[in-house]
Order: sequence, then C-alpha cells, then structure tokens
Amino acid sequence: MRREIAAMRIAGAKGDFGGVWFEGPLEMGMRVCLHSRVGVRVLAQLGTFEATEPKSLYAGARAIPWHDWLTATSTFAVHASVRDTKELTHSGYVALKVKDAVADSLRDAFGERPNVDPKSPDVGIVLHLAAGKAGIFLDLAGESLHRRGYRVAMVDAPLKEALAAAVLILGGAHADLPFIDPMCGSGTLAIEHALAMRGIAPGLRRRFGFERWPTVASESLAAWARLRADAEAAARAALSETWPPIVCADIDGKALAAARQNAAAASVDDGMVFEQADVATLEKRWPAATLATNPPYGERLKPAELDATYKAMGRAFERLSGWRVIVLSGNPAIERAIRRKPNVSHRLWNGALEARLLRYDF
Repeated sequence: MRREIAAMRIAGAKGDFGGVWFEGPLEMGMRVCLHSRVGVRVLAQLGTFEATEPKSLYAGARAIPWHDWLTATSTFAVHASVRDTKELTHSGYVALKVKDAVADSLRDAFGERPNVDPKSPDVGIVLHLAAGKAGIFLDLAGESLHRRGYRVAMVDAPLKEALAAAVLILGGAHADLPFIDPMCGSGTLAIEHALAMRGIAPGLRRRFGFERWPTVASESLAAWARLRADAEAAARAALSETWPPIVCADIDGKALAAARQNAAAASVDDGMVFEQADVATLEKRWPAATLATNPPYGERLKPAELDATYKAMGRAFERLSGWRVIVLSGNPAIERAIRRKPNVSHRLWNGALEARLLRYDF
C-alpha cells in the first residue's frame, strides 16, 4: 500500500499496522479511491478523543461538527470496531451510542434528526476504539475498494480483487512479458494484471461514498471530475497500445466462461486468450513470462486429488526455465510438491484463511 501511495504522488505517507496514514486535501483521498489496487478503505479522520465508558464516548462523538458533513435530509450509518476497553466491549452498542450523538448534534443544528440507513447511507461513519481512545472517520470509499465493478460471473471461492493485485505486486509480475494463469477460476489475477499493465484505474467502473456526501465543496467536486476524466483518457489511450499476451486457462469450462465474462466487463478481454486445459499439460511457450495462480487449497478436493494436482503443478513448473512463477498457497503441500526454495515468501490472508505468496524464478 505504501508503494502505491508514493506512486500516486502523495508525500509524507506513514505506514502503520493495517494501513497507511497521510495528510492532505480531500482530492488526495479521492485519488487513492480511484487508483489504489490493494487498498480496501480510505478513511478521513475527523477527530480523536478519550472514550473509556458510554458517557465520554457520547460526548466525544457529539463534539464533532457533524453539520459540516451532513444535512437534516442526509442518511448515515455507523460502523464500529472495539478492543481493549473494559466498559465498552460490544461494537453494536458503541455504534448505537455514536449514532445517537450524531443524530442529536444534527437535531440541534437543523431542528430535526436525519435518518439512519445501514444498507446504503449517504455518509458512512467509522469509529475505531482501542484501549479507551476513539478515532472517528468518514468512509470515502463506501463499498470496499476490492469491488471493482467487473465481477459479473462467479465461481466457488473467488479471489478478492485487491488481494489478487497485492499478489501480483509482491510477486513482481512483469508488465512487459507474457502472462498466464493456468488455473484461472473467474480470471481475477489475469484481469488485475491486465488493468495494471495498461495503467487503467481500478476504480474507474464504480462509484464512491464521497460522491453522495451532501456538503462537498465545489472545488473538490471539480478536482474529482478532473481525476476521473484523466483516468478515462488513460484507459482510452491504452486501447491503441500493443500489449504482451495474457492467457486464462482452466480445466473447468464453466470457470473459463466466467473469466471471459468478467474480462469483458473490465474491457480487457481484447488482449486475452481463453483456453480449457489441465495444468498438467502446461508447456513453455515463450522464452520468458510470468505465471501467477491461486490453486485449490483442499476444501473441496479429496486428499488424493489435491496431492495429484500439486504434483502435476510441480512437474509442469520445472519445464518453465526463464519464467517467474507466483503462487498464492493456502496449503503447505504445494511447497513440498514444487521441491525448491521460493525466492520470495510472504504471509497473506485470503479472507479468514492464512496463505503464503510464493515466488519462484525458474
């Protein structure tokens, strides 16, 4: 994430557990929403305060100038996370107290309370409470940033888009070489590679939470219009370029059909080849290339089937001298099947499942 922030020309970013902090105008947050490939949320901090029990939580939240961000007709929702605070342990209760503080503050300012809409609010409010200290934020993204808007067809256990992008970045996928995913599923790795290779903003096909805020200044809206227009122009320019081939392959015809539909929704299917094939038949078709894949972890395959699949992968990879192979592994048996030490290994989380990103340079 920090590397992305630097690439977006956002200075002074500081890494922290679970995220990156930076300061600047609202336009900076808009730019991150539009261009971040690995981010999940973009939160604008409104304030911090001590909150060790319900009274101080309510008072601190009510002291925020909510009339700067909401009107009497705005809808809002509060999401809270809580840890290490003895008298405040339930996130639902904490969210309710903050909701009451926001509504009461706005009633004082406008004479009436706004409505709460937990499913589709105009303004999303986030509270993080840890060890008696609260931080309160506005959610610029709305829906999680991994929702790019191109996933129109699904398979079992699809890889989230932001995680796929992180796998490619951490694995060092080459933008100037051919690319193949021999177990592509719904095509997420290949699509994310195509978007990054062409420089297409991952958020170009969706809307963001800040677009519904009722009090955003006209200069911020103008800045957003420029950011979006620039991203659209870059996407159009990419259409006239010639790019290295990208191959989506899978033994499952239904998965391949889903990958094709998703690539079309992302407007990158023109540069892709879709092949129904078994990973065991994989051959070296270019002198150098990137292979990236997220093979099954074992939840739906019998042990003998999984073992045979991993061994077939290991044998196929040995034929790929000169290639970079990137594997997101949720099962350590993969490493035994490949039978060589990875050049890079990172611990990642695929939902609740711990996984390893493994990179091999054959």
